[in-house]
Amino acid sequence: MNYNSGWKFNHWELKGVPRQDRDRTRDLKNNQVVVVRRDNGSKSTFPNENLETSLETLLGTIHEDMYNRALVERDANLATTTSWEQFCTLLDQKKIIMAPFCGEVSCEDQIKKDSARVEAVDDKAPAMGAKSLCIPFEQPADGTKEKCVYPGCGAQAKFYTLFGRSY
Repeated sequence: MNYNSGWKFNHWELKGVPRQDRDRTRDLKNNQVVVVRRDNGSKSTFPNENLETSLETLLGTIHEDMYNRALVERDANLATTTSWEQFCTLLDQKKIIMAPFCGEVSCEDQIKKDSARVEAVDDKAPAMGAKSLCIPFEQPADGTKEKCVYPGCGAQAKFYTLFGRSY
């Protein structure tokens, strides 16, 4: 199989490989390797002597940078509410919502149904309702002191749950 270098780079990038190693004749003569980070595009040159240690350190740095970037993005899109009106508004703003929830399947089905958009705001925006994503280990407050976020439920909440739309 004769694939060009662009196809090969794209193939491995789609697989999620975080770095690209370039083996060029000039680098082999100089006993070094050029590595390109796929998360930010920066190039680094490493000598062949301690290559294993250098690449291990680089992968750790890439992992930490990607994790911190994802954490910042998650925190920027996370909102907490106990109000149904604010729940629907935040959902339309593509936020992940932490809200008190009773944990009943029938209530979750109603939340999904009633939070769906009747009219599409734009063609690319999803219109389906909110679904529960998970029950976080770290709760923002004692969820048992609140009522379920869904106004038609009225039951005591058991915990805070993350809700969001699938995209």
